[in-house]
Amino acid sequence: MYKWLLAAFICVPIVELWGILQMGAWLGGWTTFFLILVISAIGAFIAKNEGRKVWLEAQRQMQSGQMPGRAIVDGLCVLLGGLLLLTPGFFTDLFGLVLLLPITRPLLRTLVLQWLEKKMRSGSFTIRRF
Repeated sequence: MYKWLLAAFICVPIVELWGILQMGAWLGGWTTFFLILVISAIGAFIAKNEGRKVWLEAQRQMQSGQMPGRAIVDGLCVLLGGLLLLTPGFFTDLFGLVLLLPITRPLLRTLVLQWLEKKMRSGSFTIRRF
């Protein structure tokens, strides 16, 4: 897993820098800069609203005696989407929007829940203490 994280920390900034340079060549430097700022601001606003909705849903489920499993996964998606939108770049912004928007989030939530279930059934899912 550590090699995948290392690869992501190396490859993602290179791809993002390439995307920013391509957009800068196409739109101009200042326009690209302001576009990145506007997308980040809109992303922060969406993340705040979606995070509030997920929090209220988790509270509602707990008050009714249910385990808020899906709400927790939604919360993780909103958190990761918000962080990706605050990261400068167009590709991370696109993936962040997919994680944030309530239209596309259920698809990713289903994939994450299936992955977790597969890991738990095979016994390869472990929680480590640091």
